[in-house]
Order: sequence, then C-alpha cells, then structure tokens
Amino acid sequence: MANVRLEDIKRRFNNVTAIEDISFEIPDGEFWVLVGPSGCGKSTILRTIAGLETATSGKLFIGDRMVNNIPARQRDVAMVFQNYALYPHMTVAQNIAFGLQMRKVDSKVIQDRVSTVARSLSLDKLLDRKPKQLSGGQQQRVALGRAIARQPQVFLLDEPLSNLDAQLRDDTRAELKQLHQNLGITTIYVTHDQVEAMTLADQIVVLNRGRIQQIGDPQTIYERPANQMVASFLGNPPMNILPAIYQQEGFDVSGQLLEIPVNLQQNLQLHQGQNVDLGIRPEHIYINEPPNSRERQEELGVLSVNVKVIEPLGRETLIRVSLPNSSALLNVQVGGGVRLRPGDRLSLQLDLSQLFVFDPNTGDRILP
Repeated sequence: MANVRLEDIKRRFNNVTAIEDISFEIPDGEFWVLVGPSGCGKSTILRTIAGLETATSGKLFIGDRMVNNIPARQRDVAMVFQNYALYPHMTVAQNIAFGLQMRKVDSKVIQDRVSTVARSLSLDKLLDRKPKQLSGGQQQRVALGRAIARQPQVFLLDEPLSNLDAQLRDDTRAELKQLHQNLGITTIYVTHDQVEAMTLADQIVVLNRGRIQQIGDPQTIYERPANQMVASFLGNPPMNILPAIYQQEGFDVSGQLLEIPVNLQQNLQLHQGQNVDLGIRPEHIYINEPPNSRERQEELGVLSVNVKVIEPLGRETLIRVSLPNSSALLNVQVGGGVRLRPGDRLSLQLDLSQLFVFDPNTGDRILP
C-alpha cells in the first residue's frame, strides 16, 4: 500500500488541454473519488496514474517513488475498467489468477489467493463458470477479484458500476465499500454519479473542464460548496439556482421581493441592483399556506409559486414549481403525505440560513 501524490500535473493532446494544474495527495489506505461531468478530465487523471497516459508536465509519485517514466506494468497498481475486460475463454478462477501467473507467482500462492478472494466476493461457487454464464454484477466482482488477487499498492476504478442496473449498482457499491474497509488499499475511483461519490469517498475531488474545483469530505462539499458548479453538481435533486437582483431589503426574484433579515443584508456587502444567483437545496424549502394574505406575503424568505409537476417517491414527494413570469422550474422536496395538484398556487418558505449567493459571472460563492 502507498500514498499517491500529484504535483502540477498537466496533460495535453495536440492543442487541447485535458487536465491542468492537478495537485493533490491521497494518504495511504484512503478511498478518494474523482467526480465531475463528462469530459472534465477525471479518467485522464486515472489513466495518467496508471501509466496508460503520459503527463505532459508535472510530477507523479506512488509512495516515495516518482513514476513519470516508469511503465504501467512496473507501477504496482491494479485498474478495473468499465467494461470488465474479462477473458471469455477462461473460467472465473483462471481470470482471477491470470495476473499472478503473468508475474510467475508460485502456483500454491496463486491457488490460496484465488480461494481467499473468491470467498470475500462470494464467487467461491462460481469458479468453474465462464464470463458468459455470469450476471453483470458477478462479472464485475470477477474483475475486482483479479485486481485484488494481485495485492497492488493502489486500486484504480474507472466507472466500474455504470453498466449495472440500479439495484445491482447499489448492492455492488455497498460491497465495494466493505471490501475497502477490510483491505485498506489506497483506492482512486472515477465516476460521474454523485451518489456513488457521496457514499463511497473519504475525500471527493470535484473536477470541471480539466481543473479541480474543490477537494473535501462529502459532507463538507455538500454543505459548503466552493462555487456554483460544485453546488449544482452534488445533490440529488440538485440545488435550485435562482437569478436575482439585490435590492435594499432583499432580492428581486422574477418580480417578487424575497425579503431577508438585516444582519444578512449587512453580511452580503452587495450594491443596489447587483445581479446574483441564489442557491437553495430542495430540502431547505417548505410549503406554507396559499398566499392569500398580505401578512403572509410580507414574511421573510417567502416566494409565491405555481405547482407544475408532482413526483411521488413513497416516503417523500418531489414537487416542481415555477415562479410567476419565469419558465424555470424549482425542485421542492416534501413529505410523502403532501396532497397537491398541478396548477395549485403555493407560498414557499426558504430557510435563509441555508441560502447561497453566487457571483453569476465567475460562479464563485459570495455567501456564506
């Protein structure tokens, strides 16, 4: 096992920069997730660590050894790909053992490792089967088993669950987390699925357009996103973003005044008429009574909306609403017992302690 350190890594393809100024250090034994939209550079980083891509500049260390010029086969890392990459003519046992055989490991050691890995992944009754006789989840576990049997210093996982159905993905994700807890091998996991990132990671690296946006533990990134991109990407349903104009007592949101307390106005230090983007997560919006009184309309943090779409999810209900004079939809997450119909008019109470303010030009967080 080993730590992994990247120092100002850049990778260019002709005139296109795939990743730039990538620097972070993963302590020995931790599980880090690289997450971001398609094309953000996360797989390029993983492939550079594996030795399948060569960094244009910068330094890459695995343990105390700089590996920039060391070929992939000598880096002591194991990579699991999205498409499993199993040998169809080999049995499960032969697939798991293949990497060890290529390294000319003693046959008795190979047999012991295959048996141990198969038991840990519940594959011990499938060792004589070939890949075409296995389900997608079983094939994925075989690919993981082949990597584990090598006992590498670092695991590299490139969207390994993306080909599985929803239930199997959930089950395999839980198995992966338990497996890491048992083995304690430094693991770097690439995904575009923010649920996988939040549930698996010790630390998350959020990427966009080849650059790091934020590094932190899942809860910190969720509660204190560095900018609007991070805030919008992590969270399901995503954070609501409302274009607004700062006024003396609050924000003009599509013609409605969202009043805020005096202390919040003082903290903002904005000028009259300044454009901002407001962010609020769906679980921090609450339903009031219909806005039929002047008293209720003058409450702090209140907006009037129209119900457009209702999505019952059992324990909770997702409501999509629109502001008057705006086509944009807001997500509101409420309890499953709420009874509403499309066309209903509601008054929404925003939890102003959970309100984010972003600069619409840079995306940077202004508040908090």
